[in-house]
Amino acid sequence: MQMIINTFGSYLQKQDDCFKIKTDEKTSLVSCKKISSILISTAAYITTDAIKLAVENNIDIVFLDEYGSPYGRIWHPKIGSTTLIRRRQLEIAETRTGLDLAAGWIKAKLKNQTELLTRLRKKRPQKSADIKSFIEKINNIAEGLDNLESTLEDARGTMRGLEGSAGRIYFSALSFLLPDRFKFKGRSRNPAKDEFNVLLNYSYGVLYSRVEKACIIAGLDPYVGFIHTDHYNKKSLVFDLIENYRVWAEENVLSLFASRKVKADMFNSIPGGKTLSKEGKAVLMTSFNSFIDESIRYRNRNIKRENIIQFDCHRIANDLIGTENEK
Repeated sequence: MQMIINTFGSYLQKQDDCFKIKTDEKTSLVSCKKISSILISTAAYITTDAIKLAVENNIDIVFLDEYGSPYGRIWHPKIGSTTLIRRRQLEIAETRTGLDLAAGWIKAKLKNQTELLTRLRKKRPQKSADIKSFIEKINNIAEGLDNLESTLEDARGTMRGLEGSAGRIYFSALSFLLPDRFKFKGRSRNPAKDEFNVLLNYSYGVLYSRVEKACIIAGLDPYVGFIHTDHYNKKSLVFDLIENYRVWAEENVLSLFASRKVKADMFNSIPGGKTLSKEGKAVLMTSFNSFIDESIRYRNRNIKRENIIQFDCHRIANDLIGTENEK
């Protein structure tokens, strides 16, 4: 499980093989064997012994800003696997293999979007016709991904354009499904302008940290992407791969609104927008962690959502090495 520290002034230290968390309200002990990662989203103290315990047990410590975006990570210094994987990432960027890989990820993203809307349509028969229209529009755009030619570099702009067009339709559909007081006008970030985007941005940030960790463990280079272009210190592959899992964040946030768990005290007003309050982070992360802890049917096996990311990263790495071996 993830340990989440979001109480101002929290103190994290080591006690035997456990993490000891102290706040003004209580003190807790958690075995290091039960922790997969530690997220710190507020001002907190952490001892070097606690850091050493985390490193020794392959537990990453991730620091999140007020929007949920990771700005730092403590991680062991070893790479996940052979450098051949990283070399193959660079090589296939200039081949049809790289284009097919990138297009496949975008197709999967759009498929996830339409499948979520299809599930929502079944629960909202009074809005069935409208939801069907949104689904058809996204499917029409997705067909354009079947006609990509040339190299990844030449096709990247077209792919991103199709992805963006589908995204605008998709988020219009999600806004349409929300209660009137929570409807929003498109995506907004840093800061978000509305409650939906606040919750979604924070969820994306938590997912981002999980995808980066999975890349490192699998031996993939987080900085060598395909859909997103390379820039200094930009983890392009993480931005690429997270597209496959964004729908989890979206579905969970929608469920919070549907179950009427979104309350005014979950948000703080700041210049230009809103952020999550301590109470908001607790509600969101409790719900999101339960959601990704669920087992689903994936590639002919039952697997928890949280393990799918690692499963996929290992599969990508193995495919890269397999392609090398076939040369």
